[in-house]
Amino acid sequence: MQPTPWLVDKNLEISPEGAKEISVYIPEHFRVRGQASAIAFMRANPFAILVSNTSDGPFATHVPVVICENDDRITLRGHVAKANPHWRSIEQQPLCLMIFHGSHAYISPSHYNAREAVPTWNYGAVHAYGKARVYAEHADLLKMLHDLIATFETAYAQQWDSLSEAYQTRMLAHIVGFEIPVEKVEAKFKLSQNRTPDEQQNIIDALCPVSDSVVSGIARLMSEQGLGRKKGEK
Repeated sequence: MQPTPWLVDKNLEISPEGAKEISVYIPEHFRVRGQASAIAFMRANPFAILVSNTSDGPFATHVPVVICENDDRITLRGHVAKANPHWRSIEQQPLCLMIFHGSHAYISPSHYNAREAVPTWNYGAVHAYGKARVYAEHADLLKMLHDLIATFETAYAQQWDSLSEAYQTRMLAHIVGFEIPVEKVEAKFKLSQNRTPDEQQNIIDALCPVSDSVVSGIARLMSEQGLGRKKGEK
């Protein structure tokens, strides 16, 4: 019997495991099977990479986005500079990929019990697919901007509201908004799930004290996913 996809609501088209539609390589050990975990990762890492095809090949833009949920539907909202030609390409070919990427770390084989072992890299990533709509209407841009402010710095709302209407209009004229109703999500947490709990704990203990949050974040993510030894275990 084929396993149930990790996310199966009436709106999102999630490919069954192993189906040809899946576009990123995900061994079963590393597949994320819970919608909550994937969305939490997206919200914790909102500075994403927007990728789409153009007549000259792939085009990518790094942008902060707001992740919205409404009736089990995920929508991504953000904007690019009007001078960025990416939005014009999206108008012609709206199918987009948004890549959410977070902490990552080199994993030494010294953490493993067996001597015959090789290094690897642990990381988390979520790929979201959908057809984007771009817009430049003042009211729509203002609403999107308010969503961004509410997400990233609520205190700035008072300063923005105090700015002159002429300045606000001038700033909004330099951006183009986009909205992506997500049609498919693929999530991968490569966190040494294929190693023993003792080896996982060795990795957590080694990475946790590292001052670089990109590295220590992997230890935190592993713990959040229930990896390593349970409390009280030796």
